[in-house]
Amino acid sequence: MDPVRYRILGTTQAVRPDGSTVPLGGARLRALLTVLALRGGRTVPASMLVDEVWAAGPPADATGALQALVGRLRRALGADAVVSADGGYRLAALPDDIDLHRFERLVGEGTRALADGDPDKAAVALDDALALWHGPALADLPDRTAEASRQEARRLDALRARHTAALALGHAEQSLPELTALCDSHPLDEPLQALRLRALRDAGRTAEALAAYEDVRRLLADRLGSDPGPELRSLHAELLRPAEGGHGVGSSRAPSGPARDGHATRSPVGADDTGPEAARSTSGSAGPGAFRAVTGPGAPSDADARPTTPATPDASHTRRTVIRPTQPLAAHPDAVVPPPTPPPPPG
Repeated sequence: MDPVRYRILGTTQAVRPDGSTVPLGGARLRALLTVLALRGGRTVPASMLVDEVWAAGPPADATGALQALVGRLRRALGADAVVSADGGYRLAALPDDIDLHRFERLVGEGTRALADGDPDKAAVALDDALALWHGPALADLPDRTAEASRQEARRLDALRARHTAALALGHAEQSLPELTALCDSHPLDEPLQALRLRALRDAGRTAEALAAYEDVRRLLADRLGSDPGPELRSLHAELLRPAEGGHGVGSSRAPSGPARDGHATRSPVGADDTGPEAARSTSGSAGPGAFRAVTGPGAPSDADARPTTPATPDASHTRRTVIRPTQPLAAHPDAVVPPPTPPPPPG
């Protein structure tokens, strides 16, 4: 026969094998079950049970009151559900029959899979773990602050690991809504903020990632009087510099697989942006999505193309034609696409 399963990651419940819940009337009865389930089948001393169930102060006859409460719990769950042992009581349940302990096991499996380079396996285990939560942890424990905070921190660790797996699987766009909400709830959590920046970068939204970094930098300075930590600073530097594959300021991350119609990924620079700034292709990146400019008195097909040179006052008459990533070069048979020229040093 399948055992009763216990839920304490939310309102305390005892769930029968058919999915129905055992009626548990009274806050103290639920508190007693919460304390027993929290210990995962280990014996809990009677004095500890009294302290945690009657947090505001024990009754005059604490021992008798506890025995009466245990009797009520046995009537609800079955006579063998709570065992007397060594001056205390224990719940007759395996750790995996209690959601909190099953959560911890699954999170361990998921984080190990992630460390072993198996994000698919990690995602499955972590999804199963997070699905066990149905409300605030230990909601029926009278003095829940310290223990509940520990459990909430473990849940946040699991969420970080789950989104790390999602990014490894190429699911950045799908992760962004929840990551954004988590960062709003935990704005000073730098590992979460770093995950959001990576998701924005991987989704091709580099400019938004840089803006988000600046928001975090200001927030840390205002709230804590500190700068971002090494992980965020390293990620910021990576976003600023052109990297292999064209990642960097003003460029999009190329999607996996060939681009549609054989065209390169379109740059986030506006479709109507022309002139010296567009010609420099932002940061000098030559990766996918970068612009190339040629100059001449007319379109590239009308005259020989010349390499782009920095704009000067006497060059205002020169017309620039920007060849965009979506524009096949076959349309400009005479065009020569030079490498990007870095901007002139500031005068």
